[in-house]
Amino acid sequence: MILGTKTRYAVMAMVELAGREAGKPVKLEELADAQEITVPYLEQIFSKLKRSGLVKSVRGPGGGYVLAQTADNIRISAIVEAVEESLKMTRCDKHTASGCMSTKARCLTHDLWEGLETQIHNYLHSITLADMRQKRGIRDWGLGIKKENQSLITNH
Repeated sequence: MILGTKTRYAVMAMVELAGREAGKPVKLEELADAQEITVPYLEQIFSKLKRSGLVKSVRGPGGGYVLAQTADNIRISAIVEAVEESLKMTRCDKHTASGCMSTKARCLTHDLWEGLETQIHNYLHSITLADMRQKRGIRDWGLGIKKENQSLITNH
């Protein structure tokens, strides 16, 4: 699974916004230039981020966007969910007991993919915008893997 462009751009723009002066509105054009994202695409993204309560818009001269919460309270998983990107790894509906097979059984690999989905969500939930700005060892977070196995993850 690859997260879509919308999610990557949302995270990039939010990390950029988190690095700006707290409480001082930033125009989308500035964020777009800094992260090489088109303004129309950022407008769509920020509309969703605003609806989810992650950013606030400030109107008028000197207006723009500010974080609705402090950077250490905004988790990357919240950004992903705000732009409605799915981390779903199975064909099954999580809200029903039936599976994705025509017999309504779960496929043989269901637990594998559901476990991966949980790991990805937990990893993204373990990192805040403040962590991203401060580059706090993000690469190793949330993996739950012993150090001796780390080369298996980072070399692929």
